[in-house]
Amino acid sequence: MKSVLVANRGEIACRVFRSARALGLSTVAIYSDADARAAHVEAADRAVGVGPAPARESYLRVEKVLEAAREAGADAIHPGYGFLSENAEFAQSVLDAGLTWIGPSPHTIRQMGDKQRARQIAAEAGVPVVPGSARFEPGEIEGLAQAAEAVGYPLLVKAAGGGGGIGMRRVDGPEKLIDVVVATQSMAQKSFNNGAVFLERFVPKARHVEMQVFGFGDGRAIHLFERDCSLQRRFQKVIEEARAPGLPAEVADAMAAAAVRLCEATAYSGAGTVEFIVDAESFEFFFLEMNTRIQVEHPVTEMITGRDLVAMQIELARGTLGFVPQDEVAARGHAIECRLYAEDPAKMFMPSPGPLTTFRPPPGMAHLRVDSGYREGDAVTPFYDPMVAKIVVWGESREVARLRAMDALRAFSIDGIRNNRHFLLACLADDDFAAGDVHTGFIDANRGRLLAA
Repeated sequence: MKSVLVANRGEIACRVFRSARALGLSTVAIYSDADARAAHVEAADRAVGVGPAPARESYLRVEKVLEAAREAGADAIHPGYGFLSENAEFAQSVLDAGLTWIGPSPHTIRQMGDKQRARQIAAEAGVPVVPGSARFEPGEIEGLAQAAEAVGYPLLVKAAGGGGGIGMRRVDGPEKLIDVVVATQSMAQKSFNNGAVFLERFVPKARHVEMQVFGFGDGRAIHLFERDCSLQRRFQKVIEEARAPGLPAEVADAMAAAAVRLCEATAYSGAGTVEFIVDAESFEFFFLEMNTRIQVEHPVTEMITGRDLVAMQIELARGTLGFVPQDEVAARGHAIECRLYAEDPAKMFMPSPGPLTTFRPPPGMAHLRVDSGYREGDAVTPFYDPMVAKIVVWGESREVARLRAMDALRAFSIDGIRNNRHFLLACLADDDFAAGDVHTGFIDANRGRLLAA
């Protein structure tokens, strides 16, 4: 392996380039017309255009990405997160083209990408699974009411092939069930080319806790501890931390063991995340899904373990990573990541594209990391996710990390777009958050108070 193309854009492309370059590899960026002068393009050794601004005409065009790899002479592809990262057909196309795929096998991606199949595999591996229903294909509603009663209200209607909170809606009673199912089937078909949905029990006061895992492709796997990702709006994460505050050690250990069993059962290869829903009061936990890629929030794991997950992905793919025993992976201190978005919290977090007339992150320090794909003078376009930066801090304790995160946000100068910087500060300063009383309904329940802060 000599050259890595990152089939992505923005901060994750810049992030992968850093690790690839540290391993002595040359880097290749791809870009749409809207990203021709983007930071990730300038960060690469070579860049190749792949089409118009809309992602479906550029970043999501498999043939365009493979053409770019051939043109640039890349011999490996890293998918980042989002876009084609969990597309089994893309992974297979990379391999069929004679290139190295930096990720799990297409078979594993296909298995775990089908949420119902993933639930079945998890259950067979002895992992607790949230009560749910069979799948309902587009237009199929027969037996829906009975399935909902068996699952119990409130429940979630979820896209079988979805991810990132897309295609997930809550239903509190039978009155709106059919309408929500039909609407979600339509959304899922448009978003994932898979209109199947299923029903899943909704845990009223829940925490979203995920386990970072790494498999070696031979039936051996390890975990790199858990992350708490409970602070969410519209089912999408805003603040993440490692380790999970207030989670009893025996629960964290049981969750880690379950996640590793799942990886071992599938002979998982590379970095992945096993997501769990945790009852905030009883600490009972259930498998939600597995993400077969690097996560947006992976930096907090890197901060507490001192391990470069992207470098591990690359080294495993090129055959230079030996087995890492579990007892050699240790966690130290606490890390918090805040996602800075071009959005308006007062208007239901609607995206707010525009020019970054001021964009000055705080200076880097040993305990601070800022990952971004933007620079001052760049524009946030309406074509892609509106996240503009991730502010990641480490501290000897959670309280030290919390205070450092607030200091970093205060020192971040940003103007020209509406953004959630003040909202993030309000979340971090909130007494309940400071006490570790976090759950997935935290923002919805306290939105008025947080906006007024």
